[in-house]
Amino acid sequence: MAKEEKDNIVVGLDIGTTKTCCIIGEMNSDNTINVIGIGQTPSKGVRKGIISDIEVTIEGIKKAVYDASRMAGVEVAAVYAGITGEHVKGINLESMVAIAGKNKQVEQSDIDRVREAIRLNAATHNDREVLHIIPQEYIVDDQNEIKNPLGMYGSRLRSRVHFITASVPRVQDIVRSIEKAGFFFQGLVLQPLASAEACLTYDEKELGVVLVDIGGGTTDMIVYIDGGVRHTAIFPLGGIQVTNDLAIGLRAPIEQVEEIKKNDGCAFAPMVNELEEVKVNLIGKKTERVVPKRVVAEIIQPRMEEIFGFVQKELKASGMEGRVAAGCVVTGGGALISGIEEVADKVLRLHARVGYPSGISGLLEVVNSPVYSTAIGLMVYGARNRVSVKSSRQSSGGNGLEGIIKKFKGWMDIGF
Repeated sequence: MAKEEKDNIVVGLDIGTTKTCCIIGEMNSDNTINVIGIGQTPSKGVRKGIISDIEVTIEGIKKAVYDASRMAGVEVAAVYAGITGEHVKGINLESMVAIAGKNKQVEQSDIDRVREAIRLNAATHNDREVLHIIPQEYIVDDQNEIKNPLGMYGSRLRSRVHFITASVPRVQDIVRSIEKAGFFFQGLVLQPLASAEACLTYDEKELGVVLVDIGGGTTDMIVYIDGGVRHTAIFPLGGIQVTNDLAIGLRAPIEQVEEIKKNDGCAFAPMVNELEEVKVNLIGKKTERVVPKRVVAEIIQPRMEEIFGFVQKELKASGMEGRVAAGCVVTGGGALISGIEEVADKVLRLHARVGYPSGISGLLEVVNSPVYSTAIGLMVYGARNRVSVKSSRQSSGGNGLEGIIKKFKGWMDIGF
């Protein structure tokens, strides 16, 4: 099948610690998305969500996108990429203006001024790249939880947003890697925000929910209440730490314990039958020994409890504890470990479920896994917010990385 570039194609690129994954979607006339291609390759140039070797990362991007492009039978010109790492910070901001409208009625000019106040606040963070300014609510005098204040009466108009920034060099590393791989950088999205696009329901966001995305090198969390983002955090712990714990505890090769973790691991030891066993090789030896599966679970559980312990501390420190009525949604590769819902329930004292991507069609038998939540979420986010590749190229001014970063600084769409 000959490849051709199409206007209705959107691409999500997840440059993770353990894998680089590309998913290609085709936007239908009813704005639904049909997955038509997927490609992935092991990541060897990324540590804890941060690019540590640009050249190796470039090759990984090329391989993942090429494989997805070949499967889909289309050319890929531009991608939406994810970003994570401890350098990413999220805070809640508020701005206020006096209502100057006739008869103290909120007019569009008042809304524009309160938005501009947020943008001016964002502009003061010169050493940081603004990723997202996500709306939470408007407040007119003392009335809160307003989605659209136009036409309301009052003397003061306030807006609350969640403001997310990242280290400028780390953003540049991602953009440069994508460009050098031969693709246009179309958008950069916080990874848990992308995963939430793929996994969370409308009701969960309204009632209050915490999404925990356990990746290879990091664990990302995002809290929604009343439909808006209220808190985000990233921890430098993930599946790699679990694998290392098993390698040390079982004195076995990393490649083997990775398979044991996936196929025989459990995050909640009480679920494991004490009579079940698994065969393990000692490091440097070909002889096998038998280890109870309960021992494997007893190594995995403390690390998983540590991860959810960080989530619990963040919920408490942010004031969100007790406000997430819909509970916890766990996604990412770590969500595939048996017993993950039980350990989340134990530590957080919340109802927990595993989050699978939803709202898409196409290669469901291939991508219906928490492993692909971020990549699919990037694609969904891109479909909702995309601009044409042609106009994006023109607005970058043809100045390569400098032009794209300049354009990216303008992507502070309040989104109200």
